[in-house]
This record gives sequence, C-alpha cells and structure tokens, in this order.
Amino acid sequence: MGRERVYQLLQNQNGKFFSGQEISKCLGISRAAVWKSIDRLRKDGYIIEARTGLGYRLSAAPDTLVEREIRHYMRPDTECPDLRCLEEIDSTNSYLKREALLGAPHKTAAAANHQTAGRGRRTRGFVSPPGKGVYLSVLLRPRLTPEALLGVTGMAAVAVCNAVERTAGVRPGIKWTNDLVLNGKKICGILTELSVEAESSTAESLIIGAGVNVSQTAGDFGEELAAMATSLALEGRQVPLSCLAAAMIEEIYALSDALGGDIRPWVDAYRRDCVTLGKQVRLLWTSGQTEAFALDIDSQFGLIVRLPDGSEETVRTGEVSVRGMYGYSD
Repeated sequence: MGRERVYQLLQNQNGKFFSGQEISKCLGISRAAVWKSIDRLRKDGYIIEARTGLGYRLSAAPDTLVEREIRHYMRPDTECPDLRCLEEIDSTNSYLKREALLGAPHKTAAAANHQTAGRGRRTRGFVSPPGKGVYLSVLLRPRLTPEALLGVTGMAAVAVCNAVERTAGVRPGIKWTNDLVLNGKKICGILTELSVEAESSTAESLIIGAGVNVSQTAGDFGEELAAMATSLALEGRQVPLSCLAAAMIEEIYALSDALGGDIRPWVDAYRRDCVTLGKQVRLLWTSGQTEAFALDIDSQFGLIVRLPDGSEETVRTGEVSVRGMYGYSD
C-alpha cells in the first residue's frame, strides 16, 4: 500500500523533485518506509532519481502492462471494477473463461505481458512475444440472448480501432470479419467467446479478447508471418503498452453499454473501416472455395457478396481472403 501511495505522489509531481521528508509528512509514514517504497518501485522498473537536497523524482515508467500504469491512463470517470495484470498466462481469454466460472464480475479485465498459448479464430494460435504487444480480454455479463449478440465481433473490431486511433494516431482498417490491418498487413486479432445459460437461454458470459502488435520487429514474426503481419512500431507509431490497454478497456466498456440497443452507429463505423468492401474475395469453405465480389455489410455485420453467377449471398461464417492481402494475388 505504501508503494502505491508513494508512486501516486511522485506521479502527481509532473517530473519535479519531492523530498523524502515531504513524502513522509504528506503520507504519514516513516522515512524508512519511504525508502523501502522507492526501492520496490525501482525493482518494478521505474526510474526514480535521488538528489541530495532535492529528494526524489519519477523520471520514467516501465513500458509494461501493470495495473497502476493502466489505471493512470484511464479517464477519471472510468469504473474498472477488477483489473488483473499478469506477467505470463496461457491466454487472457482462457484465463477469464476459468475466472467466469468462479464468479468474476461484469467488466473484469485481464492483461498479460506474455501469452504462452494465445488463441485466434478457428483454433489458430496467436503469436504473443513478451513485452511486444497488448494481449487483453474483458469479461462481460450482458444477460442477453445469443441472437442479440450476433454483431458483437464486428463491434469489437470497431472498439479496438477506436482505441488504436486514440493512442497511436492512426486508424486501422478491418478485414472481414475481425482482423485489424495497416498497409495491408495484420496488426490485431480479435476473439469473442460466448457462454449461454441453458435454463434462461441468455448469455452467462461474453469474453472479448484482442491482441495488438505494438513494438514487434520483422524478426519477431519470422519469415512466414512477416509477409502478412506488422506492428505499430513497424508502421512508425509509438505508444506505451499501458496507454493502449487503458483505451482498449474503455472502448470495450462502451461496446458493452451499447449491447441490446441501437448498434447502427457501430455498423456504420465498421462499414467505413472495412477494407474488404469493393474487393475481389475468395470464400473458403471446408468443401472448397468460391470467388466473389464484396458489396456491403448488413445490419448484423454479415458480408454481402456477389457470386460469379450474379446472385448475392450474405456470408456470416467461414474464411474470406481479400485479393492483394495476406498473399492472395491471383
């Protein structure tokens, strides 16, 4: 507790020195307790200068996902009831699925500096190197029917686009259904998972997970993935991990507040950002593949396509490749 109070006090000094005596008097703790708190903060990765006659100054914070830093970047009116920051976990979605069964509350958020078994759609893995990205999930308990939540994956894509734009100053495009892309390369994957209560047929839990590539280099992806993946750093954008995490949580909370209501603004934003529209696409099914042309997004984020015979169809599941992206060029 003393460490957090000392941190907040130094943080509020905006880079100015604050003497140990002043800290002791202000917080009502001993000088020895002040020194121990400073020492612990330094071990956490904070750079705290100490100068004789001046005191202590917080010079830099670690670029890592820790609760105090994420909360520092949140808006004053944001209510985040349960924020869990993990050094390493199999996946933040898997973690919150387990915690949901144990009664974790609505809007519980989990962020990890490293995922050992990050998951994407269709059982694919998601590469999550330590300290290189924001790997984050939020548990919601909307008490709505599955039908009322059909558009949540599309809404999640818009929410993360909002967060990236807020913090990095660039807005990704959305490759249907939920890949975020910059300059034709994937920068974020999103996974939503729903658990339904059998008796009421309403959602018991809804977990929205997203992994955003922040500081990876091409070498972090490997030769195969480097051709289709990028990071904010590779695109010339720098943002603290905790800053982006705070914005992602807030935008997912905004999504939560919109569930069950008018989602047309979310559909309009998705349609505007969707890089799939107006492109030749390839629909990939277990039984084969079909060429098509992407026309529009419907009211539940379905992809309306024109098939070779001129007929139109709305795609809601499966994989869609976009010509000119991820190696699809013929």
